[in-house]
Amino acid sequence: MTDDAGTRAHRLLHRTTAGIPEDLSPVTHVANLPAAEPRHTEWPEWVPDRVRDVLRNSGIDRPWAHQAEAASLAWDRHNVVVATGTASGKSLTYQLPALSTLVTDGKATVLYLSPTKALATDQLRAVSDMDIEGVRPATYDGDTPRGERPWVRDHARWVFTNPDMLHRGVLPAHPRWARFFRGLTYVVVDECHAYRGVFGSHVALLLRRLRRIARHYGAEPTFILTSATTAEPAEFATRLIGQDCVAVTEDTSPRGARTVALWEPPLLPELTGENDAPVRRSAGAEAARILAELVIEGARTLAFVRSRRGAELTALGARRILAEVAPELVDKVAAYRAGYLPEERRELESALLEGRLLGVATTNALELGVDISGLDAVVLAGYPGTLASFWQQSGRAGRAGADALVVFVARDDPLDTYLAHHPEALLERPVESAVLDPTNPYVLAPHLACAAAESALKSTDLDLFGATEARAVLDDLVAEKVLRRRPSGWYWTAREQPHHEVDIRGSGAEQVAVVEADTSRLLGTVDAVSACSTVHPGAVYLHRGEPYVVDELDLEHGVAFVHAEDPEWNTSARDVVDIEILDVVKRHVHDGVTVNLGHVAVTSRVVGYLRRLPSGEVLDHIPLDLPEQVLHTRAVWYTISEELLCGPRRRPGITGVEPARVPGALHAAEHAAIGLLPLFATCDRWDIGGVSTAVHADTGEATVFVHDGHPGGAGFADRGFAAFVPWLTATREAVLSCECPAGCPSCVQSPKCGNGNEPLDKAGAVAVLDIVLAAVGAAAGHGHFDDQAADDQVDNSR
Repeated sequence: MTDDAGTRAHRLLHRTTAGIPEDLSPVTHVANLPAAEPRHTEWPEWVPDRVRDVLRNSGIDRPWAHQAEAASLAWDRHNVVVATGTASGKSLTYQLPALSTLVTDGKATVLYLSPTKALATDQLRAVSDMDIEGVRPATYDGDTPRGERPWVRDHARWVFTNPDMLHRGVLPAHPRWARFFRGLTYVVVDECHAYRGVFGSHVALLLRRLRRIARHYGAEPTFILTSATTAEPAEFATRLIGQDCVAVTEDTSPRGARTVALWEPPLLPELTGENDAPVRRSAGAEAARILAELVIEGARTLAFVRSRRGAELTALGARRILAEVAPELVDKVAAYRAGYLPEERRELESALLEGRLLGVATTNALELGVDISGLDAVVLAGYPGTLASFWQQSGRAGRAGADALVVFVARDDPLDTYLAHHPEALLERPVESAVLDPTNPYVLAPHLACAAAESALKSTDLDLFGATEARAVLDDLVAEKVLRRRPSGWYWTAREQPHHEVDIRGSGAEQVAVVEADTSRLLGTVDAVSACSTVHPGAVYLHRGEPYVVDELDLEHGVAFVHAEDPEWNTSARDVVDIEILDVVKRHVHDGVTVNLGHVAVTSRVVGYLRRLPSGEVLDHIPLDLPEQVLHTRAVWYTISEELLCGPRRRPGITGVEPARVPGALHAAEHAAIGLLPLFATCDRWDIGGVSTAVHADTGEATVFVHDGHPGGAGFADRGFAAFVPWLTATREAVLSCECPAGCPSCVQSPKCGNGNEPLDKAGAVAVLDIVLAAVGAAAGHGHFDDQAADDQVDNSR
């Protein structure tokens, strides 16, 4: 850009608000983030002339200081994690030691892992363009033609792949990869902050299996990890790879000025939603309008949208607006998301790189994907779940030192509303620590089975996997006759390997193919866990802006059959949920309130779906008969005694809840707490669930549960338990400060409520939260926070 710092961004922002009266402006806050100057250093002495000359010819005259520091640590065989901002040149930190080793040691090999195929393809392109003799880079993923795979195994020296292919295609066939493993010197784990929650736990165990197989061939590779700015990067990387790791965190790259605007869509007074609650213009519709305005200005823009369907609708909305005012620009806008076929993804990536597309509505598939340079703006339609993702997505704009505009559009959601009115929570708060737990038995068991199938497990291997936890899980696998115990170790005895039964993306199930019934054309895939709610019979499914209606969902064979149709309505699933307490790990007992952390069994079943018009009006409810699903996971829950909730034991100044209002009050408090937990845990509301009841069978009292949405838990409930008081305090503030009279999606309504947001009592929720916080605060003042555990566990034998 040729404008002075910030002026182009402010002009773009002015364009998006043109015609809106100042007193009705949706912009709640504007922050100007300053530019940063680069700090260079000399090339490390160990870099071969051939590598240095190639990099200089590609435009890198000298490295930035953090690049040289991280590369030198890796060259000296220290595991290193580079946690710096987007566009800070992290690729060079592993390219330098990797290329230097490959050109000086003819037998050395390098493995590169990324969470997305697009990112691996982009990094392969960068290395291939250097054209350094003898490096022989190649991809090995699900898109690699089968005829090319033997060459990659036998000849490639730098292999670019992803955790899925490492799990299913490389480790099970490690004898064929013996040459590669014998020379394995570096393992690059790119964008490692993506490996959190259950997915991160799977990848942590996968990396331990990789280290074990490399050791089998005599190799001890050094790990080089890159990450967006994250809290405690050394500690996180150490947990991820199972070895000590050094962090480099000082970012010495240049950074352009950025203007960040927080945007709350207006209320639509002419429309009401469920229970006559006021409705805001949707974040996706608002993002579509902003995207169209920015494209008209010639600004290269990414709009990050939370869901696949949302990305499709946002691109479609922007194209419709452009068709009316600038039809020549319609083809400059497209959607990009996971679930597309490989050739469709490659076509879109090429159009992005070449500038044939100006505006792209995408899921987080492009958060870590193609290295797109020179973007003028980024629009975030909804909080992406973590601050790390917020800054990663925002950092897509303003590369090469140019200034840029970032617009955060709040969804009608408690957390988004809170952030839109508390900019310090978004712009000044330190990023979260990523959560993962490789000792989760639901994750550990299948990886131990895979490890035994790859090579018999010895007692000396168990330290890799957590000796105590691994032995307990192995005993269970032997008892279930999954493995066989011999004096020399644990053996896999089945004919078929277990790898294809394990979904490391964390859903615990295979993908469901979405197929057009008339033509047998594969449109895309959805994960099996969400299939009942997204591709149930009658559901409206969008693919590249084209609507389809689902005719049949065959879970046994993993396929959903659809036909092309454009109905006037959309669909949303409704389910029923029950929860059983299995045990209590920790408990805080207060005067009439208990706060618990433990294991639960959550039983859910999709029982029907609503058909809605675009206005939000509900047409009807269609019943469904689908199988129930049982999830064993971790939860945080609190109970309130009847006397404290409804009786005379309330504290002065705190309003009680009439018995008839208790279900709605608890339900609303549950929804709001789910909406605010992502502020304190590295999750998003779709990673967690909740249940509330006036009298729970296991507690005998009014109870509100918030549980992890993954088998065995992902650490989110634990974070909620640890931050219980600030979490519920922020929840209360979000509900109380919402301008709606009786509850809306910005405070207590949930987009995924299985009961259609009935009953809900906003004022009752505030009363419930007041009661709980008063009791917990009083107990804290008297030192009543001692954990209780085994002797307080719930007896579920009844």
